[in-house]
Amino acid sequence: MTQTVSIADLMSLSGVTFGTSGARGLVSAMTDRICFAYTCGFLQHLENIGQFAPGSHVAIAGDLRPSSSRIMAACAAAIHHKGGHVDFCGFVPSPAVAAYGFARGIASLMVTGSHIPDDRNGIKFNRNDGEVLKSDELGIRAQNITLPDLFDDEDMLGEPTPLGPLIDVATAYVARYVDAFGTEALRGLRLGIYEHSAVGRDILVRLVEQLGGEAYRLGRSETFIPVDTEAVRPEDQALARQWTSELNLDAILSTDGDSDRPLLADESGTWIRGDILGILCARALGIKAVATPVSCNSAAELSGLFDTVSRTRIGSPFVIEAMNNLINAGQVTVCGYEANGGFLLGAEVRLENTRLSALPTRDAVLPILAALVDARRQDVSLSMLQRQLPARYTFSERLQNYPTAQSRALIAHLEAGSEAEILARLTATFGGIAGEVDGIDLTDGLRIHFAGGDIIHLRPSGNAPELRCYTESDTSERSVANNAKALEVVRDLVIG
Repeated sequence: MTQTVSIADLMSLSGVTFGTSGARGLVSAMTDRICFAYTCGFLQHLENIGQFAPGSHVAIAGDLRPSSSRIMAACAAAIHHKGGHVDFCGFVPSPAVAAYGFARGIASLMVTGSHIPDDRNGIKFNRNDGEVLKSDELGIRAQNITLPDLFDDEDMLGEPTPLGPLIDVATAYVARYVDAFGTEALRGLRLGIYEHSAVGRDILVRLVEQLGGEAYRLGRSETFIPVDTEAVRPEDQALARQWTSELNLDAILSTDGDSDRPLLADESGTWIRGDILGILCARALGIKAVATPVSCNSAAELSGLFDTVSRTRIGSPFVIEAMNNLINAGQVTVCGYEANGGFLLGAEVRLENTRLSALPTRDAVLPILAALVDARRQDVSLSMLQRQLPARYTFSERLQNYPTAQSRALIAHLEAGSEAEILARLTATFGGIAGEVDGIDLTDGLRIHFAGGDIIHLRPSGNAPELRCYTESDTSERSVANNAKALEVVRDLVIG
C-alpha cells in the first residue's frame, strides 16, 4: 500500500531538519523511510526546476560513519524509485563527489554528518550546477511524496539496494590540484597527515606525494572521531605540537569527517584558524572579491587585500548566494570562505602557468595547498605567513547539549527592547569581560561589538543542540579568554 506524506511534516515529526549543510539528525531518527522520502523530495524538486527526469544519473558518496552505508543504500533506493540511475562514488570527500556531479551536469548527494558525533548523520544535496540554496531547501520541504510499501514496522528497508560498480572520482579530484600547482609545488616540505577518521585522509597523502612533498601518516583511526575545525579538541592541539616537534614537520594537514573543512597546523603545531586560512588562500590566488560570514575575522577588511568583502549569514548557501551576486555585479575573481575553513571558488582563477576552474562548494584541499605553496614560494614558514596579516584573532567554542529552543530564548532575551535598552543590558551582562557595548549586528545570531574593539558573537548551531560562541580581539590569548568567560556567563544566566 502506498502512502502520501509531506516532507515538511516528516521534518517536524522526525527532528531531521535542514541545517547549514543539508538535512541532519540523530541516526536513530534517520530511518530508511525518512532518508528515502527526503531523497525523493530532493529529486521531485529538481524535476520541477528542470534538473532531473527519469533516466537521469545521480551521484552518491558517503563518509566513514558506521551509519553512512545504510543511509546511502536508502538514498539509492529512492533514486531507483524515481527512475534514476545511481553513480556510486564510494567513500570520498564531499567536494570530490560534488565536482564529479557539476562536471557532468547531474545531481549528487553526500551522506555525512560532517564534524558532529557519529550518533548523528546527514544528507548533503547538490543540484546539477551547485549546492542547494535556501530557496531549494524550501522547495524540497514543500514536496508531497508517495511512498511505496517497502518498509517494515521500524521504517527500514527489508533488502538493501545495490549501489552498483564503484566510479573513481578521487583521481580527477587529485589531478585538479596537481595540474594546478605542479609536481614540484611542495618539494622539500615535511608534512604530517593527521588522518583520524576523515574520508579524505588517503587523498591528502596522495596529494602531498604527487606534489613533491614528504608525507607522514599520523593518528589513523578506524573509530569515528568528531573533529570540529572551528573548535579543535585539546587532545588534537596537544598531538599537533607533539608531532611537529618529534618529526620536525613544516606543517600538519587534516580535515573534518567529510573532508570539506580544512585543518592546517604551522611548524609549531598550532592549528591555523579557518577564517585566517581563507584570507591566506584568497590572497595566494589573487582574488579580489570575497564573500564570508559575519562571524569571520575582520582582518579581511583591515588587510586591504580585497576590493569587496561581502558579509553573510553563516552557512555555505548564504556564501554561495553572495558569491553569485558578486559575479552578477561584474566581479571577475570571486571566492567565499567560512570560519570552519571551507573554501568556495566562485570563478576560475589563473595561476602562474595554469588555470583552476570554479568549484562553488566547500572544499578543504584548496586552502591547505594554496597556503603551503605560497609559503614555500616566499620561503617563509606558515607562522610568518600569518604574521603578514593584521593582528586580529578569532576563537570559537560551544556549549554542547544546549537545546536550540534554549539558545533562541537566550538571544531573544538579550536583544529585546529599544536600542538603548539592548546596549545597557549587554553591557551589564558582558561588560565585566570586554567593557562597554557600542553596537550589535543581528545578521546571524547576536554579534556584540565593544568600544575597546573586542567582539562576542552568540549563535545557535544549525546542526546540533549547541550554542556557538565566536570571539575576536587583538591578541589570541584575549580572544580565547573572552570566549571562555562569555560561555561561563551564558551558562549561569537565568532567563525568565
